[in-house]
Parts: sequence; structure tokens; C-alpha cells
Amino acid sequence: MKEFIVIGRQNSTTRQGSPYVILKVADAEEQFTVSVWDVAPDMPPVPGQLVRFHNLRVFNGNRSCPLADMVIGLEADEAHPLYNLIPRPISQEKWGKTIEHLLTYCNDTDLVRIIVDFADKLYKPYSEYPAATSVHHAYPGGLLNHTYQMLHMLEGLYPCLPYEIKVERCILAIIFHDYGKVYEYNRQGDTQPDMYLLGHIYIGAHKLQNVLEQQQIDQGEIKRIIHCVLAHHGQREFGSPVLPCTQEASIVSYLDNISAKVDCMEGAADGDYVPVLGTHVIK
Repeated sequence: MKEFIVIGRQNSTTRQGSPYVILKVADAEEQFTVSVWDVAPDMPPVPGQLVRFHNLRVFNGNRSCPLADMVIGLEADEAHPLYNLIPRPISQEKWGKTIEHLLTYCNDTDLVRIIVDFADKLYKPYSEYPAATSVHHAYPGGLLNHTYQMLHMLEGLYPCLPYEIKVERCILAIIFHDYGKVYEYNRQGDTQPDMYLLGHIYIGAHKLQNVLEQQQIDQGEIKRIIHCVLAHHGQREFGSPVLPCTQEASIVSYLDNISAKVDCMEGAADGDYVPVLGTHVIK
């Protein structure tokens, strides 16, 4: 039996209420999704673990098998040939260089101090948590990579814009926009009560507002920064409590969308229909 590494997982249930998972698996030659029946949300495998399949059923191009036909192995270590097929958190050196470069565009010393403080504090927790249970950056450290991608894109975008945009607002909003996902998920990507009680948008906005108020930032400035966090989903149908109504908020929202959608396509197999995108992905 060929050995694969799990690179993504989505929990689901049938119409009859039976649990199953949709796994994205890969080896050196191929990547595909497979539905495995009778796997409860708290059961393995998780991204990073190795699996083998006795027999995969194929119907209309979709692969599936019962739990009994899947052999679950250990988590791949760095010496395993499949280890690097799953995304890993970016290094602290890369994170630090992007923050350092962005700070060269900044003029507000009070906001710079906050950026430096929390860019350092949040590296470690962001490097351990996923950005989602599925869809995009759904692996331990995905939260860091998603945030880094947005900041790294901002590095290139900001100098191209001939407008009076306060980049400090964008940087702080990006750093905190998904802060609440540390409370929405555990490190394995299982959803937590705070997802339903509060939601990551509120948690991130609330945390950042407290930080800004403790540092006695002007209330008008606080509103504009918090607006960028509140509006980062862009549209009400995507869960945004408000729509972007400043240039900085629009930038943050579009960068979030680019990072999420491109990673979603990266994680899909050739020909997969991805509901959140409303299209098939062609590799």
C-alpha cells in the first residue's frame, strides 16, 4: 500500500447524521481528496499524520472508503520523505524582516511601538494555530503564514499607491485581524465555544481596542484602526459586521481575500469543486 501524508482535513456529516471526514492527502507523485466514512470529529488522522488505504472506491471521480480500510500511522518527522509536503510555519527571521521593512514606511511612533511589541508577542502562538478548520491555511502555523502573506503583500503594495494612506493602520489591523482564531480553534483545528459565542472578528477587534486604549491612542485613530479589523471579511454575506469604508480597510480586506483564496486553490486537487470559491480548480 502506498503511504500518504494528510495535508488537510474537513469534518462533515451525512444527511443521516453519520460523521465522516474529507482528507486531502499527498505523496511525491499525486495529491487528491478522499471521503472516509465513520470518522468522528475527535478521531485521527490530523494534518501531518501518515495514512495508507487498503481499497479506495471511485465514483464519478470521487474517492471514498470506510474507516476500516484506512491505516493511520504516526506523524511524519523531519527525516520522512513526505514531511515537506505539508506547509510549515515561516521562520521568525522572515517574519521579522517583513515587519522591519514595513516599519520604514511608518511615522506614528506610538503605533510603531505597539506594532513592534505585538509582532514579537504573537509570533509563537500564531506559529502553532491554524487559520481555519478547512478552506485556507488549515494546518498548525497556518495562522502565522496567512498573516505573514498579508503583511508581505502590503510591503510591495503600499509604495505603489499614490494616496495618503496611513500604513500603520493596515499593519496593526493585519496583525490582529485573525487574532481571535487562537480562541476559535485549538492547535489541532477543532472548533471551540468562542467561535459561536463571540467569533474571531469581535475577539480581535476587542483585543486591539483594549491595547490601543491602554496606550492612550486618540479615539478617532482607534476607530479607524478597529474599522479595518471589523471590515476585513469585506461583505455582510461573508460575516462582516461592517463594510470597508476607508482606503486602509479596503486594502486589508483585499489582502485577506487574496491570501485565503490562493491558498484554498493551492490545497485543492486538480479538478476539485471548491464550494467557497464556487468553481473547480484546475492545476
